[in-house]
Amino acid sequence: MGRSLARGVRSVRADGTPVYRYERRPGRLPVSVRRFDAGAEPPGAPDHRHAHDFHVLLYVERGGGSFAVEGEERALRPGVVHALAPGEVIAAPAAAPSHDGRAWSVAFTPDAVPELADVSPLTWPHHPLLALFAPGAGTAEVAAADRARWRSWLEDLADEAGRPDRLGAHEAAGALLTRLLVASARLAPAVPGAPDPVVQRVFEQIEATFREPVSAADVAAALGYTPGHLTTLIRKRTGRPLLEWITERRMTEVRRLLRETDLPLAVVASRTGLRDASYLVRRFRARYGATPQAWRRSQRS
Repeated sequence: MGRSLARGVRSVRADGTPVYRYERRPGRLPVSVRRFDAGAEPPGAPDHRHAHDFHVLLYVERGGGSFAVEGEERALRPGVVHALAPGEVIAAPAAAPSHDGRAWSVAFTPDAVPELADVSPLTWPHHPLLALFAPGAGTAEVAAADRARWRSWLEDLADEAGRPDRLGAHEAAGALLTRLLVASARLAPAVPGAPDPVVQRVFEQIEATFREPVSAADVAAALGYTPGHLTTLIRKRTGRPLLEWITERRMTEVRRLLRETDLPLAVVASRTGLRDASYLVRRFRARYGATPQAWRRSQRS
């Protein structure tokens, strides 16, 4: 959301909407916390229509205002938590926060959460920990009696994420983020919507073939669609284009193999549908801000 959380434009959609990437730095945690006070950038920053490739929890401590997600206006009210999924289009605030406003933004990628680190991204839309991010959810209200606890969790998470070199910072941040996601999920609608049948078929096809050198065109052909039509359809229904889901699934498996095995990079590449070790290194560095070898060492240190 804020500029300190997403500096680079990962891509620009056909309609001109920029998609911001999560800023990766060696040694930094894949979770960032920012507090927005009155007079600072509003919670809707950047101040233009945009999307991002990471998850965001936005918690309003006090104040008011509004912004829009996928064309639907959302009120910024005290105690309300908003879940913003990757790919969702966020519009500039429709009304500025009040003079005494304060909100918290938690941006993260799922590998920051131990429970989600090796989970297929194809399960994210219906994973219990991400229930508030599921289609049809998106907002919930924290009970007045629990708001001080939410502020304490956010302050502690900001402290741990801000000092990643401190002993146990990664583990503490992962535990605190998990606690926030559990609390958010408990506020989500009790009955999730039924999976979209087209999206489900696409995800099943990706799961069955991502280890092979398949493309978005291959997935579309297997399901009887043209690549352009299926890419547009999946982006409309999930917020992300088809190729991003294929890449996300591959990168999750790459991380698992790097963490759990000593396989050479060439073998990791061949087992995840990537062309070769050099291509794997380029994609991994662009995505995670470190080479696969450096990331592997950091996970074992």
